[in-house]
Amino acid sequence: MEVYLVGGAIRDELLGLPVQERDWVVVGGSAKALLKKGYRRVGRDFPVFLHPETHEEYALARTERKTAPGHGGFSVQTDGDVSLEADLVRRDLTINAMAKDREGRLIDPFGGQRDLRERRLRHVSGAFGEDPLRVFRVARFAAVLEGFSVHPDTLVLMESMAGTLPELPAERVWGEFRKALAAPAPQRFIAVLKQAGCLSPWLTELGEVVIDLSLNGGLHRYGGIGWDLSPASTKALGKRLKAPKAHLQLSLDVAARGRTLGAWRGLTAADLDRALVAINGYRDLQRRRRVFAVVAARSGTSIGALDEALAQMELEIADKRRDWPVLMGAEVGRRMRQERLAFFAQFLGRSS
Repeated sequence: MEVYLVGGAIRDELLGLPVQERDWVVVGGSAKALLKKGYRRVGRDFPVFLHPETHEEYALARTERKTAPGHGGFSVQTDGDVSLEADLVRRDLTINAMAKDREGRLIDPFGGQRDLRERRLRHVSGAFGEDPLRVFRVARFAAVLEGFSVHPDTLVLMESMAGTLPELPAERVWGEFRKALAAPAPQRFIAVLKQAGCLSPWLTELGEVVIDLSLNGGLHRYGGIGWDLSPASTKALGKRLKAPKAHLQLSLDVAARGRTLGAWRGLTAADLDRALVAINGYRDLQRRRRVFAVVAARSGTSIGALDEALAQMELEIADKRRDWPVLMGAEVGRRMRQERLAFFAQFLGRSS
């Protein structure tokens, strides 16, 4: 039984990047042998085991045969005759198809090290075309690994796979997009898919969208998409991807009210109040701050003064409420709105 370090750990080490996790392949082994050594099996589809001490993943060398549409439509063979090269040839990109033995010797049957030097994303074999999720993985690696380009032959293969993309579950597409949004060059994710003709059907709306790098984190960057789309398109995209609630809400707020709030200095008191009510800005501080952060970045307008004014307004109204007569139900809401409009009239007058 031979054990090899494989995949992303080798790629990142050769690139001088921090190694986030290490994965191993076991050649000539069996599930019975690993279980006897104290490894714990995880997952149902693939023979993956957790080391009893390090808890790193060890997978039996395997070959796969396409049996059904989609990302998971494979039968897996894991007998002891599967070689390391037979396992590696099924992987997506050459830069992910390298291994190291126990002595640290590099095993690179498909030119992954050369492709790293030349900053190139190239598929290993025709098996790439059997898994439509790999289209999005390539685009994600283009976003994560700055300066890498997709090999022309791989682009051609991705283009030929466009018809299989509807087979994927939304959760897997969202998973790749989410990682790309937090990457150093998220615009490359869109550009590669566009170049390969693979934005449809999942990301059709993103053809002309700009991912703002001044926004920190995937949530705010996703919210910024709403700046370039209509509310209807923003909602359709988020629902199709099954985006998390916070992502969908932020993008919809920006789509519906972002440009209005970006021009807050020129609004009437009533228009500003309506925009803030629409994003629940008086009750949900976190939601308001997220919208303001995206609007400030996309509009290029400082919005900090407005946020400070709202905090001051809340204090002033709270102080005044001590002297109000007893109000019931809708009367409270009407009086609160009167106070907000009066405050905004003075504030906007000073800020204009």
